[in-house]
Formats: sequence, C-alpha cells, structure tokens
Amino acid sequence: MAILIPFFQQLTGINVVMFYAPVLFKTIGFGNNASLMSAVITGLVNVFATFAAIFIVDKKGRRFLFLEGGCQMFIFQVLVGVLIWIKFGTDGIADIPKAYAILVVFCICMFVAGFAWSWGPLGWLVPSEIFPLEIRSAAQSINVSVNMLFTFIIAQVFLSMLCHMKFGLFFFFGGFVFIMTLFVYFFIPETKGIPIEEMSQVWKQHWYWGKFIPEDGHVQMGKPAKTVA
Repeated sequence: MAILIPFFQQLTGINVVMFYAPVLFKTIGFGNNASLMSAVITGLVNVFATFAAIFIVDKKGRRFLFLEGGCQMFIFQVLVGVLIWIKFGTDGIADIPKAYAILVVFCICMFVAGFAWSWGPLGWLVPSEIFPLEIRSAAQSINVSVNMLFTFIIAQVFLSMLCHMKFGLFFFFGGFVFIMTLFVYFFIPETKGIPIEEMSQVWKQHWYWGKFIPEDGHVQMGKPAKTVA
C-alpha cells in the first residue's frame, strides 16, 4: 500500500495537466493567452474541488470518493483523448473552433476535479490511516518517497511521451486510472471513523488481506507472527 497508492496517484496523469497545462493547451491549438487562462482555470478547479473533498470525505467515506473520482477521471480522460484524436489525428495539425476548445477545457477541468476530490487528498490521507502504529512512520516515509520519485519521473518523460504518443497519452493514463479504480474496489478497505489502533481488525476482516493477518490481529515488531496449527 505504501508503494501502490503513491504510484497510482502519479499515474493518474494529473501532473501532466498541472505542470504543463500551458504547453498542453498550446499544443492542441490554443493561443498564448488562451493557454495561460486555461491553465489558471484548471488550477482554480483543483483548489475548489479539494475544498469540496474536505467537507464530504467524512460523510461519504474514502472508498466512495476514490471510486467516484476514479470513474470520473477515466471517463473524461478518455473523452479528452477522443476529442483530440478526432480533431488532430496523428499529424497534430488542425484549426480548433472556439466551441470545440471550450469542450476540451471543460473535460480537462472535470478530470482535474475528479482527481482533486479523490486521489489528490486521499492519496495522502488514506496511507496515514491504514498502517498500524508499529510501522506507521516507516510506511509514511516510503509513501512520500515513492510519490516524489514518480512525480520526478513523470515530469521528465512527459514531453517525450506527448511527442511520440500524442492523443494516446490520455489513453495511457486512462488505462492506469481504470486499473487503480479496480484496485481500490477490491483491495482498499473503508477507513472512515476507524481509529488507527483498530485498523489491524479491519485488515483481519478483509477478504484478501485477512489471509496474511495472524489470529491475534497484529504482529509485534521483531517477533514472528504466530501460526495456527
């Protein structure tokens, strides 16, 4: 979990949009001013959607936001890829009408909103809630390190990927969004309202992870887990 959650968070492709928004919008035919304005709009959407998550995360639960945000990101990321594919094809040359450009920006904003109230804040919140106290510090350190590592990698390879994959870049990240949504559905338990001290029982009752939890519900540091004959 300490590795997969931050790994999946970066493979949503969000930093492609947030880091290179002006480049991305200019690439699909926007002028300089329109590119910068579109980047500002997506940034504002990110901020307001994150605040929305603060108010609903303890009402709807973590899994709900993960799954809703994942489905929303997948739909609009694929839709952006399709819109760019239809208009630009593989040669990347086309005149983009204003209405079409607004539709592309709207879809990107919906993708950003889906991330901002799901994988954005929850990618940091959930890891802080799921690990037992005995390993929490080490697991959080791994979580942050993996997140920063993949942030760096994605930032370095994005421009090359955009040049070679073009509209396929959105399908590439959309595929990972689909996989991570399934991962949440099957493997991440709900942590809403559960104290950290009781998380071992949550893992014990999980259909899959419970197979790896000993009967006493937790493993003592430096001692092997007890096995049942």
